[in-house]
Amino acid sequence: MKTGEAMRRTIFSLVSLPLTVFFVWAVGMVGPAAQKSPSQVDFTRDIQPIFQASCYGCHGPEKQTSGFRLDNKALALKGGLFGVAIIPGNAQESPLYRRVAGVGDETPMPAKGKRLTPAQVALIRAWIDQGASWPEEFSGGPAESRKHWAYVKPKRPDAPKVQDPSWVRNPIDSFVLARLEKEGLRPLPEASKETLIRRASLDLIGLPPSLAEIDAFLADRSPDAYEKVVDRLLASPHYGERWARPWLDLVRYADTNGYEKDDRRSIWPYRDWLIEALNKDMPFDQFTIEQIAGDLLPNATLDQRIATGLHRNTMINEEGGVDPEEFRVAAVLDRVDTTATVWLGTTLHCAQCHNHKFDPFSQEEYYRFSAFFNNTEEEVELFAGSERGSRGPNLSLPAPRALAAHRKQVEDQIASLEAELDTPTPQLDAEQLEWEKETKSALVSWFPLDPIRVTSAAGATLTRPNDGSILAGGKNVEHDTYIFTARTGKNGISAVRLEALSDPSLAHKGVGRSPDGSFTLTGFEVEIAPEGNPEGLQPVKFADAVSQHGSSVKRALDEDPASGWSVRGLQQDTQAIFLAEKPFGFEGGTRLTIRLKQESAWAQHVIGRFRLAITSGKEPGKSVRIPVGVQTVLNTAREERSPQQEEVLRAYFRSVAPSRNPIRERLAALRSLWSELAAPATMVMKELPEARKTHVLIRGSFLNKGKEVGPGVPAILHPFPKDQPANRLGLARWLVDPENPLVARVTMNRIWMHYFGRGIVETSEDFGVQGHAPTHPDLLDWLATEFVRQKWSQKAMHRLIVTSASYRQSSPVTPERLAQDPDNRLLSRGPRARLEAELIRDNALAISGLLSPKMFGPSVFPLQPEGVWNLVYNDDKWITSLGEDRYRRGVYTFWRRTAPYPAFMTFDAPSRETICTRRVPTNTPLQALTTLNDPAFFDAARGLARRVFREAPGDTKSAVIHAFRLCTARCPDEKELERLVKLFDQELEHFNGDAKAAKDVALGGGVRPPKDSDIARFAAWTIVANVLLNLDETLTKG
Repeated sequence: MKTGEAMRRTIFSLVSLPLTVFFVWAVGMVGPAAQKSPSQVDFTRDIQPIFQASCYGCHGPEKQTSGFRLDNKALALKGGLFGVAIIPGNAQESPLYRRVAGVGDETPMPAKGKRLTPAQVALIRAWIDQGASWPEEFSGGPAESRKHWAYVKPKRPDAPKVQDPSWVRNPIDSFVLARLEKEGLRPLPEASKETLIRRASLDLIGLPPSLAEIDAFLADRSPDAYEKVVDRLLASPHYGERWARPWLDLVRYADTNGYEKDDRRSIWPYRDWLIEALNKDMPFDQFTIEQIAGDLLPNATLDQRIATGLHRNTMINEEGGVDPEEFRVAAVLDRVDTTATVWLGTTLHCAQCHNHKFDPFSQEEYYRFSAFFNNTEEEVELFAGSERGSRGPNLSLPAPRALAAHRKQVEDQIASLEAELDTPTPQLDAEQLEWEKETKSALVSWFPLDPIRVTSAAGATLTRPNDGSILAGGKNVEHDTYIFTARTGKNGISAVRLEALSDPSLAHKGVGRSPDGSFTLTGFEVEIAPEGNPEGLQPVKFADAVSQHGSSVKRALDEDPASGWSVRGLQQDTQAIFLAEKPFGFEGGTRLTIRLKQESAWAQHVIGRFRLAITSGKEPGKSVRIPVGVQTVLNTAREERSPQQEEVLRAYFRSVAPSRNPIRERLAALRSLWSELAAPATMVMKELPEARKTHVLIRGSFLNKGKEVGPGVPAILHPFPKDQPANRLGLARWLVDPENPLVARVTMNRIWMHYFGRGIVETSEDFGVQGHAPTHPDLLDWLATEFVRQKWSQKAMHRLIVTSASYRQSSPVTPERLAQDPDNRLLSRGPRARLEAELIRDNALAISGLLSPKMFGPSVFPLQPEGVWNLVYNDDKWITSLGEDRYRRGVYTFWRRTAPYPAFMTFDAPSRETICTRRVPTNTPLQALTTLNDPAFFDAARGLARRVFREAPGDTKSAVIHAFRLCTARCPDEKELERLVKLFDQELEHFNGDAKAAKDVALGGGVRPPKDSDIARFAAWTIVANVLLNLDETLTKG
């Protein structure tokens, strides 16, 4: 890691460089300019959505304040109690305009809520001045929203004629240029070849072009040179990795379950399926069907079943005591909301509790839609005696051959670490001696209880092996209570210990009699009586209980059979210690009756083998984490221990020694990874043989069931085909029916958004009447119909967009352009935007030469700042991946919902707890601090410095030009070159005079300088590289 001085110098260098503006995060985002008077206003597109969103609450079908109604043409033009409100052709004298504009003494409107924007006021003024045209189909009262443009099937428009047809490269440009010419604007010239190849490369594969690719493109003078670059990028396997990123946001993909516990899950095979499907250019209709209902296809393949992981990305609540039905229903409704948003671009979720307030969706239609997803098989897990969350169904997969080399690499790493952990060292031996002394002093003496009698209330057979334990056998009952009676001469008893012992006769050689070797102890009761007076029983009260494994054993003391001490199928012994409120026992002997109650809601979760003991020692709970066998060895004098006992102690100490924590954590991570590689599994959808009943949920509560409903779709859209099954497969086919007015529009709008920074409909998640109107409605309809005409090929549409003249424009921002088209909604210049979170890191790693090209497999753990996971509830550890895995693309980074990768979150990545259709860009100082100082980004600076050493070993100017081109795809101008050379010289002088600072910068991370290189020189190049990687031009697609 850098020293503070080095960090200060880097920042000073950045601020002092008159290079491309550093960290202008809000690229192309400026304050509002003066509003131009709009050209021809369309009521359907421009006016009706404003009325619907801002006016109908007081002047709509349900309420008409002052007798004025705006949802009906005749009534609107008639006016209200105060006379005519709309005077066609004269906005200035129209009370409607004057009120929304705040002109004169009238009360401004809307009276409640947000005022209209200047752009909306300008639209209303222009509409009235142009005659207040109001199509007849929007004159029918509350049904007018049924004619909202998005709910009408798109018709393929002809490309408009333009004044400058020479600029047009494909029909996209005709629509864009026609709008520009209407507004009196001209498109900008085509961007430079360096800009074009970098822009296309970042957009299509998410990586910068190599210098060889740039030089080849510059040298290619053929008229289709750019098209050849685009075709090469579309054929790259990195295309699927780049375009999987926005889809994973949509489907809320994560590697953990979410909610409080946020345990890990295995669903990465779905992510890999997605990347492969995109690379193969799977038609979007098939892409849709396989993800929503691949398991229901005839003779479904393994890949088609994996694809259904789309809707297993719902969260799972594993908190103790939750009602599993509540969260099963929550998952169903999440699938409804995700499907409606991703494919239909609607806010259908607003109808969960009541009829939609703005769009024509009823609450009944919402639950009819939910019936398609209410039939998924769920496997509910038991925890602490109660159900918690649904984990299933899961699909076991054959180990991919492509991952065989990775498995071998992991096996070798495991073997190496196990050898290191087992290797004796003088330091470790000294640590063990000290540990033995401290631990032995805290131990108490335990005295096994030898039963007079032990019985099973349910009739299980209880036998007594020679080690003082009790083994259950015979009939395996659903619930049981073991009654254990014993005598002891001890008094002042402070605690009772219960050992649950593994046994070969139990399932999975576990500790319980359930099919998976688990048990749940729901009650632990002790009664005592003086010896000779068995009738004088007294209950023993316990203040606390502690356990070695499993959930809180204190739950076994709460007298609630719904909770308890649950221990999963361990193949090792475990123990619990019950601490008495006050010492107990009688002079002359005590008779103890101990009841082990096992009344869990889950059948057969009873203890298989156990042993009981008592102690009169002080603070007996301190030793609960130490296995009984180890305690026995510790209580044996060193000279009396057998070699086997010494080995037991040595092995145990190595499993707990603080100095070996890093090795153990690394081993645990590698073993987990090996399991995923050797026997991968993934979460999938699976239909129940008999359909669940679906009800309208009153106010959205799963506890308040209303009318029973069957599967169905909103009536505003095209009808559900009669020849399709009423299940997820039928729904998927209905979605991609060419009659669907929304799917192609919504999908193409979203693709457009990722190229130009905003969609033709800016609210990509809401095409309803509350959403924004399209800036280029005819272009959107043309793209939608072309998408279907191209047989749903996403690559064909990507190619069409990036080869258009609209996309190929240069992107400089001038005051004149800002005044005329401040947000580039009219596309009067080329796209310019900061890279997405994952791409910022990928870009830095690619430039530095560190980026691994490895694809697929379990998620990886790249470098991140220490302590990020310290707040994770379940004590999970982030163990940084080794080798190339720490430098893989961001799409493979492990995604924890409660603690996502911090660099991604800093740059606006979502938590993926719910669907995210578009990331909202922010600009904060933390972003600059991240790219300057985050260990992954500073490693990239070291990597770029090393690359300069290897690839440009000549003079400083040549090296600077080489590094600058790697970052920006162009050569620096004379002033930039001069300043960067000066910066290097200054840094070199500084590090030559401060060897310690040079070592901190050059040797502080995971990237080492080339062999025999000058450390001060490498440190100086690292600072220069850090500056270059933080240029706005490096971090921006321009």
